[in-house]
Parts: sequence; C-alpha cells; structure tokens
Amino acid sequence: MHATPLITTLVAALVAAFALGAVALKLRLPPLLGYLAAGILIGPFTPGYVADGQLAAELAELGVILLMFGVGLHFSIADLLAVKRIALPGAIAQIAVATALGWGLSAALGWPLAEGLLFGMALSVASTVVLLKSLEEHGRLETPAGKVAVGWLVTEDIATILALVLIPAIAGNDAANLGGSLQAILLTLGKVAAFVAVMMLVGQKLIPLMLEKIVHTGSREMFRLGVLATALGVAYGATALFEVSFALGAFFAGTVLAGSPFSHRAAEEAMPLRDAFAVLFFVAAGMLFDPRVLLHDLPAVLATLAIIIVGKGLAAWWLMAGLRQPHGDRWLIAASLAQIGEFSFILAGLGLQLELLSSRGHALIMAGAILSILLNPFVFKLALRRGGTAAGVAV
Repeated sequence: MHATPLITTLVAALVAAFALGAVALKLRLPPLLGYLAAGILIGPFTPGYVADGQLAAELAELGVILLMFGVGLHFSIADLLAVKRIALPGAIAQIAVATALGWGLSAALGWPLAEGLLFGMALSVASTVVLLKSLEEHGRLETPAGKVAVGWLVTEDIATILALVLIPAIAGNDAANLGGSLQAILLTLGKVAAFVAVMMLVGQKLIPLMLEKIVHTGSREMFRLGVLATALGVAYGATALFEVSFALGAFFAGTVLAGSPFSHRAAEEAMPLRDAFAVLFFVAAGMLFDPRVLLHDLPAVLATLAIIIVGKGLAAWWLMAGLRQPHGDRWLIAASLAQIGEFSFILAGLGLQLELLSSRGHALIMAGAILSILLNPFVFKLALRRGGTAAGVAV
C-alpha cells in the first residue's frame, strides 16, 4: 500500500472522536470531552498509534475557518461597530490583566521578564472555537451579549496578530529591532484596514453577486461549492496578501454576506463540513497535551489554570460591571472567555522557537489550554445558572 498519512490521520481522528464522543454522551458529559480524549489517545504522549500532528493541525484550521465564516454570516459589520464601545476596551483591559497575572506567576517561578510577558499573553487569548461552540450550544450566539463576546474575540485576534509581529523584536532585544517592529505594527494595522476596506468596497458587492448568479443556475451542488470556495478562498487570500489570520479573513468573508438574501442558505450548506472539521480542532488540541506534566508540575499547572478560569473570568466580570452591563451578561462573558486555545498554541510555539519560552512554560500553556477547554462546558453552565436569564446588552 502507498503511504497515506492524510487519510490515516483523518480516519483515526474521526473514528476516535466518534467513539469517545459517544462514550461522553452516554456518561451525560459534553461530547467535546470525548474529542479531547481522542486527541490524547492518538497523540505522541500515549502508547499505540500516533497520528500526524502537523496534518491534524491543518485539518483543524479548516474547522476554524468554516466556523468563523458561519459566525460572520450572522454578524454584520454594523453589528461589530455596534459593540465596539464594550468589546474594544473590555478586550484590551482583559488582555492587560491576564498578561499581568501570567507575569506574576512567572516571576514567582523565577523566569525572565520576556518569558513572563509571553507566558501571560498566551494565557490572555480565548479560543475562537470553544467560545463559539459554547454560545451556539446554549442559544446565545445571536443575543446582544453573544455579539459582544464575538466582538471581544475579534479584538483579541487583532491584538495577537500585532503581538506576533512584536515578539521577534523582543527576542532580538535591541532598540533597532523594537523600532523596526513598531513600524511593522503600523504596517500590519494598515494591512488589516486595507483588507477590511477591500471586503466592504469590493467583496460586499462581488461575493453576493456571484452567489446570486449561481442560484439562478438551479444547481445546489454549485452553490455549496461557491460557499466553500468563498470561505476558504477569502481566508487564504487574507493571509497571503494582507497577513491577516485565516480566522479573521473567514469572519469578514461571512460578514459581507450577512446582509445578502442567501446568507441563511449559505450557513446551512457550510454547516456539515464546519461541524466535522471543528471536531478535528479538539482532537488536534488533545494531541498536544502531555499528561505527565500533571505528575511533574501539578502546583504550577493549577496556578496556570486558576489564572485562565478564575483570573480571566473575574477580570471580564468586573470589566462588564464597570461598563454597566446587565448582571446575567457579565456571567456569560466571564464564562465565554475563561479558556484559551489556538492563538495560545501559536504564541507558545513561536516563543519556543525563538528561545523566549522554556519547555516548562510551553508545557504549562498546553496543559492550561487543554484543562480549561475540558472544564469550560461546566464553567459555562455554572455561570448561566448564577446569572439567570441574561438581559440584553445595551450597545
């Protein structure tokens, strides 16, 4: 037989996720716990078959793209602008608080300043997939508070993109590098603005027109293909031409379609593939987790987890309170952001590559991410119970 790493990885991930997801359901637990367990089972830190981690991560990225495209279909540019007075200051302040808490833990562990700041930044960024899945499962995605959470997440994504530009300069540790990076940050902001302008001026007319032409052909197959080509093509183009993340590119592709009469149909066509590849995100995340860290460094793992769930959650709650948002919505936002995921993996990987982050720091970020994702369904239910019926957020 020919070597088929892609097929083998896909089959192993989906079969393991299905089997363990069914076990989780039988035990009345959220299925995503089974998906994470599937990733641990086929990962490099447990005996037996080991799936290709790089391929699994790329397949998971497809899930993120389709998920963010679907969110964009229900979230117009006008919705994003409407929540900016809450989401923008809230996200920036919460990133600052979480980064400070992470730095505080790193200082207690005796780490250098640069490593502590990177560690804190990695703990500050919530996972797109986990947040959206929680909001969707509880029917809160299209509520005012859900829209604030999405706007908060978009702000965090942009902040992380800027951090990825600045981190190599910190590694160089000289003024010339930092000065060059400030110019790079301004250039990055300009590219993000240019991408948004292109999507609003060109994409908002061209994409709906293309789908309208396809609808008139009467071919459902071509419409489905057009939707997928739009989501994946815009996401890739955003990264290749404007250096914007896949997730952000796909989100804005969805927003330009949000006002189109075909938006609901497009969401329906993308949903089956979106759900299948979103499962692969959790499997790929599970593959990164080394259970041995729980034995060797449990106090530091628990401290990291406390920052992610308690520290970030309380920070978001108090920020929402300071912005005078309803009681129920404070708990919803706090629970939504009390986890970390894909951007944390990227920051940790870059830090390790540039020797800014130690292997211990990397392991703690991975453990914090997996455990916070595992616990998030329970945190979310507890927060909804504490908050009661969430009132609409005044935006």
